[in-house]
Amino acid sequence: MNEPDDDPDDLWQDRWMNAVYQVASLLSELEKVNPWPERQLLPQALEYLMTELWDRGFSQAEIREAFNDAVARMPRYAAGER
Repeated sequence: MNEPDDDPDDLWQDRWMNAVYQVASLLSELEKVNPWPERQLLPQALEYLMTELWDRGFSQAEIREAFNDAVARMPRYAAGER
């Protein structure tokens, strides 16, 4: 039996969660120093992310469904904050 730290499933989950954390952290940092405040960073970043996902084999339907599901679950995480 694998030790908890050696479980491939846990390592896989840690890897993708860290990737998402790194992207979100970098986007937050970049938003604070955006030289073009009239061009909001987040819409552009999400659009680019979606095209990158498309280029890597995710379908439009998969991307749309995942995005819509994530937005629908957001109120539970944000506890009503906007």
